[in-house]
Amino acid sequence: MVTENDLVGALQNDKHKEAAFRELVSQYKERLYWHIRKIVLNHDDTDDVLQNTFIKIYKNIHSFKGDSKLYTWMYRIATNESITFINKRAKRKQVSSEELQNQAIEKLTSDVYFEGETIQLQLQRAIATLPPKQRMVFNMKYFDEHTYEELSEILETSVGGLKSSYHIAVKKITEYLKTNESRFNDM
Repeated sequence: MVTENDLVGALQNDKHKEAAFRELVSQYKERLYWHIRKIVLNHDDTDDVLQNTFIKIYKNIHSFKGDSKLYTWMYRIATNESITFINKRAKRKQVSSEELQNQAIEKLTSDVYFEGETIQLQLQRAIATLPPKQRMVFNMKYFDEHTYEELSEILETSVGGLKSSYHIAVKKITEYLKTNESRFNDM
């Protein structure tokens, strides 16, 4: 496996860019896929956003300065592409992004790529009730196990604000699950 510095150097060298980009995609496509999937929820939409993310990375790799880790920079691009996708789709359907997320949650059970059990579906429903920023912070901290420092770089916000967002999200999810517990038992 190539080191991050070597990969960035090769990506920024026109002679090695194509091969380096294939390596980059190979190393990061799965992690970026699941990061995006937690935001947009649908497999096909995730593939579209992932493709757009890699196109942006390819076109803008020369602007990567190395102030952060490469994957942090890529996660920021993937996050922004995901948010842009949701907002455009919501605008096109003339609904709020929250309503769009709720519709996506309802469609999860019919998604052939969703292998979740009832509790996982309920957790996704609870997460969908969160405001977009809290939802993103929760997913990245809880599922992706990012540190607050990494989240701060990716989301360009303070560690303190992220800790607060995460803890509020956990409380809201817990409350949602407690409130809807009897409904889950009937499923």
